Amino acid sequence: MSERELTMAAAISEGIAQEMERDADVFVLGEDVAKYGGIFGATGGLLDKFGPERVMDTPISETAFIGAATGAAAEGMRPIVELMFVDFFGVCMDQIYNHMAKNTYMSGGNVRLPLVLTTAIGGGYNDAAQHSQCLYSLFAHTPGLKIVVPSNAYDAKGLMIQAIRDDNPVMYFFHKGIMGLPWMAYFTGSTNMVPEESYTVPFGKASIIREGSDVTLVTLSQMVQKSVIAADKLAEDGINVEIIDLRTLVPLDRETVINSVQKTGRLCIADEDYRSFGLSGEISAIVAENLDRVNLKGSVQRLAVPDVPIPYSPPLEKAVIPQVDDIESCVRSMM
Repeated sequence: MSERELTMAAAISEGIAQEMERDADVFVLGEDVAKYGGIFGATGGLLDKFGPERVMDTPISETAFIGAATGAAAEGMRPIVELMFVDFFGVCMDQIYNHMAKNTYMSGGNVRLPLVLTTAIGGGYNDAAQHSQCLYSLFAHTPGLKIVVPSNAYDAKGLMIQAIRDDNPVMYFFHKGIMGLPWMAYFTGSTNMVPEESYTVPFGKASIIREGSDVTLVTLSQMVQKSVIAADKLAEDGINVEIIDLRTLVPLDRETVINSVQKTGRLCIADEDYRSFGLSGEISAIVAENLDRVNLKGSVQRLAVPDVPIPYSPPLEKAVIPQVDDIESCVRSMM
C-alpha cells in the first residue's frame, strides 16, 4: 500500500469518500457538513465530489435529522450523520436511546440500522461546560450501540470504513484537539501515515501503542498522545510503561487489558470523561473480576475528570482535565 501523512480530519473525510464511491447508498447529513466541510473538518471536500443530494446541510434540528437518518437506515440506506458537539445530544436523546439503539431488538432483528453518528468531543480550547465534554461512557452504557473513539489518522480512517460497513448503529467520537486543524493547537502523534487504499480497522481490538513491563496504562483518544509524552519522560528514569489504546469501547477488548496487567502487575487508567460511573471504573472492574489471573502489585489508579462541569477559565479547565504531568506523577506514585 502507498502511504502519506494525513491529519485525522483528512483521514476521516477520505474514508467516507471512498465508501461513498464504493456504495451509492452511503450519504452524509448534519450541521455544516456540506459547504463548511464540518466544523472540525471531518467532511471536507465531500460536497464538491458528491454534490448536495448526497452531502446535505441540515437545520439546527437535531431530533429531526437524526430521526431522518435512522429512518433512512431502516429503509436500506447507509447514512453518516454528524451532530456538531457531543454536548448537544441531550436535545435528541430519544432518537438515539429509544430508536437507534433499540429498533433492531424491538423488531426481532428484522430491521437493520446501518447508521454512523459522528460527533466532536473533548476540551482543551476553553469552550466551557456545554462544548467540552466527552460523554462516550454514557453511550457505551446503552445496549445496542457500538462506540468508536480513534486517537490517530490511521485508525480514524480504518475505523470509519469499518463503521460504515457495519449493519448496526455506530457512534463515532473524534476529539477536536487531535484533528490536526491549523486554527487549533493539538498534540502531535495523531497526524500519521495513512494508506491511500481503502482498509478497515476491526472493532474490539485494542492497539498496544508502546510495550512496557512496569505499568499498564489504559487510555484512548487524545489521552493517548499525552500518555506517550509521559511515558517518554518516565523511560528516562527506567520506568517502562505499556500503553493500550482501546480504540473502541463497544466492543471492548478486555483480553488485551488483562494480558498486559498480568505482565506488569500495575494498572493506571487515563480518561478525559468523568470519573464516576465511567470508563475508568469499568476497566478497574474488569481487572478486579480477573484477580485469579492477575497478581496486582498495588492498587489501581484512575485519572479522569472530576464530577464538575468543564470550566471556561483556561487554568481551571487544565486543572480538571488530566495532563501529561498528571499521568507522569500517577505512574511514579505506583513504583
